[in-house]
Amino acid sequence: MGRTSDARERLMAAAVDLIWEESYGAVTIDDICLRADVRKGSFYYFFESKAVLAVFALDRLWGEVLKPHYQEIFAHPLPLVRITGYFDFLYSKQIELKQKYGKTLGCPFCSVGSEICTQEESIRDKVQSIGDAKRSYFKSAIEDAVAMKHIPQCNLAEKTDSLIAIADGLLTQARIINNPEILLRLPSMAFDLLRVSSHPYAEVLV
Repeated sequence: MGRTSDARERLMAAAVDLIWEESYGAVTIDDICLRADVRKGSFYYFFESKAVLAVFALDRLWGEVLKPHYQEIFAHPLPLVRITGYFDFLYSKQIELKQKYGKTLGCPFCSVGSEICTQEESIRDKVQSIGDAKRSYFKSAIEDAVAMKHIPQCNLAEKTDSLIAIADGLLTQARIINNPEILLRLPSMAFDLLRVSSHPYAEVLV
């Protein structure tokens, strides 16, 4: 077994990998311990249950792994480039994951949320809070695009929810059909939704 000091981190990393690759229901505590190279007794030293581990693992995935990418992507001064940059990130990440695992994994939060949220309230709350955090980035981009007159005036909340629905929906479909190439449709679908026409920085969006 590896160092006890990093056993907790390895358990969270293993949980994310296995649950994302398979499903929450299909993965056992024994599977997680085996992947993490941690004894089962050590698992219960750190976590009361698989659900508790899943909450911590999802929080770690968002805060330490994915959020820094969001912060970098959505820091761009041009709001529509933030959105296309996010789509580029999604596509490249799914390609990377398929090369690693041999299958398209989609969104970990959507996958776990749709599977288990009606059974585990703590997981539902965590997935919802992460979703709210992600939503704030898109809301800000759309709001800025309207202020800069790059898209028409709109109902900000509705456009934000619809844009997220498009992205999450295609990610889920990519997982179902095991084909990340479908994500290449995202920019045109998003721009249709936002009623994007010509822009001074149109060449940046290509």
